[in-house]
Amino acid sequence: MQEPRFIAIEGSIGAGKTTLAHKLAREYDARLVLEVDEDNPFMDKFYEDRAGYAFQTQVFFLLSRYNQYQELAQRDLFSNVVISDYLFHRDRIFAGLNLEGHELHLYEQLFNLIKIKIPKPDLVIFLQAETPVLHGRVEKRGRRFEQNMEYRYLEDVNRAFNNFFFYYSETPLLVINTNEIDLAGEKYNFKELINKINNHRIGREYYNPLGS
Repeated sequence: MQEPRFIAIEGSIGAGKTTLAHKLAREYDARLVLEVDEDNPFMDKFYEDRAGYAFQTQVFFLLSRYNQYQELAQRDLFSNVVISDYLFHRDRIFAGLNLEGHELHLYEQLFNLIKIKIPKPDLVIFLQAETPVLHGRVEKRGRRFEQNMEYRYLEDVNRAFNNFFFYYSETPLLVINTNEIDLAGEKYNFKELINKINNHRIGREYYNPLGS
């Protein structure tokens, strides 16, 4: 069966989205679309003062991701496979955690205006993991702007993503349990994962790859 033409990979902070995106891009000889965390000029200040810099951080992400997805909408998605390491709805999940009151209301107005112009993936892959596992991965990769992240915040983020995908039904969804595997390594059956991706066309499926 032919592979999906547009795949979006999602998950909490530290889930392994970008790692898997790079591997799938090589496998499919695909165009790779990556989110721009480190390009956001408010990220450092956000983790130091979430309340003070949440709105600026979210609006920057919203507009950056909108521009990236608009480029996809203007291209012929059938000319080559596209792999993205985020779903456009990602920004709304974080906004629900970080904003409140008038700021959240204003953000939602902006989000609802532009989401109708966003192309939908053929398949969404949700990388699921427990919070202690995610925390270990975040510490291991050592990104500068994540050093001030509180464990409780990561727990809230993980809970929000699990809740979102529990109800998600807009596209076919493949949920992968990554607690026991290192997506950057080779100690799991990558060919089996590719087979799952190529053959999943409707509804949701849960996949538990075997680790080392």
